[in-house]
Amino acid sequence: MFRPGARTPARAAARLAALALAPLLLVTGCKIQNAAAGGSHHHAHGKSRSHPKSGHHKARRQHHGQSGPAAPVRLITEPGDGFSPVYQLIRGARQRIDMTMYELADTTAEHDLAAAARRGVRVRVVLDQRERSTNSAAYRYLADHHVQVAWSSSRFEYTHQKTVLIDHSAAVIMTANLTRKYYATSRDFLVVDRSPADISAIARVFSADFARRAIRPGDGRDLVWSPTDSQRQLLALIAGARHSLRIYSEEMGDSTVVDALARAARRGVAVRVCGENTDGEYDSDFAELARAGVRVSYFSSPSGFYIHGKVAEADYGTARARMFVGSENFSSTSLNRNRELGLILRSHAVMASVAATFARDFRRGRHWARS
Repeated sequence: MFRPGARTPARAAARLAALALAPLLLVTGCKIQNAAAGGSHHHAHGKSRSHPKSGHHKARRQHHGQSGPAAPVRLITEPGDGFSPVYQLIRGARQRIDMTMYELADTTAEHDLAAAARRGVRVRVVLDQRERSTNSAAYRYLADHHVQVAWSSSRFEYTHQKTVLIDHSAAVIMTANLTRKYYATSRDFLVVDRSPADISAIARVFSADFARRAIRPGDGRDLVWSPTDSQRQLLALIAGARHSLRIYSEEMGDSTVVDALARAARRGVAVRVCGENTDGEYDSDFAELARAGVRVSYFSSPSGFYIHGKVAEADYGTARARMFVGSENFSSTSLNRNRELGLILRSHAVMASVAATFARDFRRGRHWARS
């Protein structure tokens, strides 16, 4: 992650009816975050947390041309839901576990991976080689416990992807790193994706990245890859919004995305951004967005509650609604030079949950005054 001082690569409210319907949908575990967000913060990617600012900070499509019902997805909202669902999936693996992780510093996850290897599961892990200071202890532990572990390819500026693939049944696509010291204070989202097309595409890319072979990723049913097509897909989502856009982003440094959000606001879309702005890093971006009519709320304490999630939710509450969630920040490095993974989905229950969480966070942040 990147908190200024530690975190990143570079660095509404849900309707009652929607919440009532959520348990009836093919979406499980879609919990609204109720825990008070506060406490000490952490920043892992860069600026201070330790992100590859998506470069410089410590840096679905639902149908995608395919027919048939979408596989169910599960949303896990941090810090309230915790990481036990990830541990449970690792403990339940029977054939294989493939993990790509920008930062790994969680002894529970590491021990669970080693235990899986002992019971005969093929466990492979790719860790970002530029984050050796954070990852070396995990690398050594895993290697010593019969886990196949590899440093990421230098082909990418950062391997900022955060994904755990379990057997042929589930892929956990996360905005969070498995870095325990940040769990209590970071706003993050994890999606458990069970689409066979997505799982197959992720597995193919993992095998190539593990072997450091070049590959052009496939998008499965709804995947968003960096550096392949994330900028194009995010710009298309923003350009297609007609009514509203809710943006969570730790980093706001890609001029094409900033321009696209400003254009959306000028054409009458209600655009709200909730993000980080430690040491005024994104003052110029937020000022430009505010002049265009975007409402901005931000947090700025690297040791307090921290927006680490990366989400773009368009036209919630309409038939056109869809939402991106993944590891990509809105920075040029993240979109164009890193290995990153996200997905675009249309689950109403997931979007309702994120909308409710966003409304609370937006109210609590510091609001940018339009000049």
